[in-house]
This record gives sequence, C-alpha cells and structure tokens, in this order.
Amino acid sequence: MKKKTKTIKVDYLARVEGEGGLFIKIKDDAVVDVKLKIFEPPRFFEGFLRGRDFKEAPDITARICGICPVAYQMSAVHAMENAFGVKVEGPLRELRRLLYCGEWIESHTLHIYMLHAPDFLGYQDAIQMAKDHKGVVERGLKLKKAGNAIVSLLGGREIHPINVRVGGFYKVFEKQDFEPLKETLKWARDAALETVRWAAQMPFPEFEQDYEFVALRHAEEYPFNEGRLVSNKGLDISSSEYEEHFQESHVEHSNALHSILKERGAYFCGPMARYNLNFDRLSKLSQEAALQTGLGKECRNPFKSIIIRSIEVLYACDEALRIIESYEKPERPYVEVEPKAATGYSCTEAPRGILYHQYSLDEQGKILDAKIVPPTSQNQKTIEDVLRKFVPQYIELSQEKLTWQCEQAIRNYDPWISCATHFLKLNIERT
Repeated sequence: MKKKTKTIKVDYLARVEGEGGLFIKIKDDAVVDVKLKIFEPPRFFEGFLRGRDFKEAPDITARICGICPVAYQMSAVHAMENAFGVKVEGPLRELRRLLYCGEWIESHTLHIYMLHAPDFLGYQDAIQMAKDHKGVVERGLKLKKAGNAIVSLLGGREIHPINVRVGGFYKVFEKQDFEPLKETLKWARDAALETVRWAAQMPFPEFEQDYEFVALRHAEEYPFNEGRLVSNKGLDISSSEYEEHFQESHVEHSNALHSILKERGAYFCGPMARYNLNFDRLSKLSQEAALQTGLGKECRNPFKSIIIRSIEVLYACDEALRIIESYEKPERPYVEVEPKAATGYSCTEAPRGILYHQYSLDEQGKILDAKIVPPTSQNQKTIEDVLRKFVPQYIELSQEKLTWQCEQAIRNYDPWISCATHFLKLNIERT
C-alpha cells in the first residue's frame, strides 16, 4: 500500500501583529509535525526599558500593542506599586477597572465581529459579510465605539492612553463627566446581550479538549487587575511566584517564546480560562445569558470561545455601568509613590489572557531589568498541540476548505498572533 504524505505550508498569515506562518506535515493520515511560525522581528521593549525611570514604564509598555495598551499599562503600574509597597484602593481602583472594561469591549468586539464571525458564516472577510449582514456589522462597529468612548474619556485618547500613572491617574473626573457614557453603555449592554445570542447560533464542530486553564481569580470579582494565579489542575500562586512555576523557552521555528508550566507543560489562558475558573464571579446578567445559550458553567470547545468573548463584553458593559453609577470623585488623582530598590511583580488579564510584568529597580526608581510575558507566548504551544488533534479530521478536504479550517482553528485562540482574515498563501503537497 502506497504511503500518503501531505504538507501544508502557509508562508504568511495576513494581518497578524508581526509576521507568522504555519507548517503541518501529515503522513499516513497522522499529523507528524506542526509549527506555528512566528517570525516577528525582535522589538527590544524589555531592553530599552532598562535605565528608564519607573514612571515611564506605563507609557512605554503601552506602545507594545495598539489594541490592548491598557493591559500593558495596568500590568506595569501594578508591578511598580508591588515593588514600592503601594496599594491603590477605593475610587481610583474602580476607575482602573472601568478603563479595563473599555479595552475588553473594544478588543473583544473587534475580534468577534471583524475577525472571527466571517469564519463561521463562510465569508472571506467582514466587508463581504456586511453585504448580507449589514445590520450585524454595524452593531459590531457601534459596540466597539462604546469601548473606545470609555478609553478616550478616562485614558485621554483611544489608543495608547496617556492618563495612567503609577499610583493612579494624572487626572480624575467629576461624577457628571461620566453621564454621557451612561446611555451609550445601556445601549451597548443590550447590544452585547444580542451578540451573545447571535454568537451562540454559529455552527460549532464537536471538539472538546482537556486544557489546563490558567487565569487570575479574585475573592469577590471577575478578574481584571488583581487576584491569584490559579488553574483547574491545582495551581494557586501569587504573581511573585510566577517564575517558580512558569518557564519560557526558545524554539527554532519561532521568534515568539513558548511558555509552559514546569510541572505539566502547555496551558491555556484567555477568555475561556477566565470563564471556566471564574463563572461564579460574573454578573447575574452575564451568568444568565451564558446559561440560556446552553453553554453551561464550563466550556472546553475552543470554537465556542466566540460566545465566551461575547459574554465578557456583556460583563464589561454591566460592570462599567455599575462603576459609573456608584462613582464618587477621589480626593486626589493618585497615591504618592516613593521609589526604593526592589523587585515588583504583576499579572493582569489582557483580553487575550494573563500578562505578566516583572521589574527590578534601584534606590532612585531606575529600571535595572524588565520581563514581559504576553498571552501570545503562553498560548502558542497549546495552539500547536491542538492543531495536531484537529487537523486529522479534515485531511481529505480540498485545499481551500482545509485552509479555512486551519485558520479558524488558530483564530479561536489569540488575535495577537492570529488576527488574519485569510492566509495569503497555502501550499499543500500531496504524494
């Protein structure tokens, strides 16, 4: 019997933050090699943070990502405050949660409507989808703008906010300044609920996986900025213990490091991890919406991540309204910070998963060393592992359909490496 070998080679992923490709080799209907190739050029952020003043870290790290600058700022400020023994509480803490709500709304909505939904509905991109679903796309764009409005007001501008500082904010607002946001967010909450119901109607393949989910967990709230790092397989640590349990390594085919749990290997962070580990911390409205879709309190099908992102948008709208309605202007916009020689640690929940920052500082608050671990590197090994299990189901598909399935499987995970609407080039070698 003649052996059959097939090689899938994708030279470039379109519209990825950085550059990446995909290589899959199949022999006798078994996947023998999978490489998600991230060949984004080095950006040296950790390097040029060295020697800078601690107060500069939030604005510098925000430039790492135009989609999720708030996450980088929040991880930076929390790590610095951890180093200097500063605790930000009350209205200032609530404002940080509000800013994070804005980023989750705009980021998740972009992924749901513009990048992910076309896969399920059979369109090349959102522009093509809009021809048949104009109202749906318009709803997505308007919902994203609600998140933009929060970031713009509280952060000073929509992209790379400039109002965040270690200890709080440069400027805080009167209660009435948030009034124009109320009606916008009430509409957004209704639109988010419709998004949950709409997303739940997508065609989902049966593909349950045994993940180790890793996310923050807080005693009282759905996690944004604070909490312990936990997993469904026994992890329960503070951010300062991160290095003891997680390890990054370089793999030959990728400029993005692979991150693993030292004890067990690959793990999965992001919306699905948060949902599975924190369902009981969602607002009542969000919990009810999830259960009404039939999703349940746990979900292990990565294709259903589009529903979970929609639930997190609903939660963010609900939480933003709660914060605005209960807000009272703090006496000062920030807590005073006195630098000292120390090392600080922090994890916050970027839309795509845990974002770890670590800084070593001298007596004057100059940064001696920095380490930043984004969700990209944390999920990359999991994506490769899951593709090994997913691809065999579709080996006999045509080139076009196999391309489509591979793209969709990747896009379930992390838009930082998979924000493509389509691959530019796919080669399938058959022998």
